[in-house]
Amino acid sequence: MPRPVTIAERIERAHILDRPITALSRTVVRALPAGSRADALHGVPFGQPAHPALVRLPLGCWTSAVLLDVFRGSERAARVLVAAGVLGIVPAAATGLADWSALHRDQQRVGMIHLGCQGVAGLLFSGSLLARAGGRHGYGKALSAAGLLCASGGAYLGGHLALRLGAGANHADQVSHLSGLGWHDLGPLSSLPEGRAVRRQFGYLSLLVYRSPDGVHVLSDRCAHLGGPLHQGRIVTERGGACVACPWHGSTFRLADGRVVHGPATARQPSFETRVTKGGLVQLRPRP
Repeated sequence: MPRPVTIAERIERAHILDRPITALSRTVVRALPAGSRADALHGVPFGQPAHPALVRLPLGCWTSAVLLDVFRGSERAARVLVAAGVLGIVPAAATGLADWSALHRDQQRVGMIHLGCQGVAGLLFSGSLLARAGGRHGYGKALSAAGLLCASGGAYLGGHLALRLGAGANHADQVSHLSGLGWHDLGPLSSLPEGRAVRRQFGYLSLLVYRSPDGVHVLSDRCAHLGGPLHQGRIVTERGGACVACPWHGSTFRLADGRVVHGPATARQPSFETRVTKGGLVQLRPRP
């Protein structure tokens, strides 16, 4: 038998999934245009993806129900847990689809099978609930056991997606630990074009630098969502302030402080304080 990680890696390269992925992804994007609803599903108000937290509810309820099935006299409690898990898959699926639609293709392939496993598990547990309600407790327990097995396989693929492929992780360069080093020279102000984002190198860090009439704004150039080059993005005005929209998936950050304005990114983009010396030299330091 191949190891689970081998199966997951094969799924990453399963091009046969690309056609249904394209169709489903387009449907999700049309149904969830950029805005407050999509931001809520991504988890922007919470500062981290909402899906990992919500998916624990159905899996935890279903695991507890299967364990209770071992003991006599626990049919009612097990039935309540199965029902709670079935209800919990609705918000978990909604947040998962929102995040999945803004991933790279190899990530989407694994996510597609993850979604399929959890969908089959939901059907099996729904069947278990109907069987239990009809008095066929043995059949209901068997369906629950099969559903938990399927859900566990889907959970493994979810872990592979998050931990091996980096979906949902913060991909921005971390700079806060450099704040104690003080001010550093970036370059002359005259070398920065006004009203256009440019890329500058600061040691090992790539930076987005934007010069505007009210000052110089600097963010880490690697988008927190999946590492896209922010300096290639569009400069837009959102909520009364200048922002940059990532060219890959549209994550939008406020240039003044890196705050997330629109997802799918949920983590604040690392930003820098700047000042201009009397000699016209731009200096910066990471915000603590």
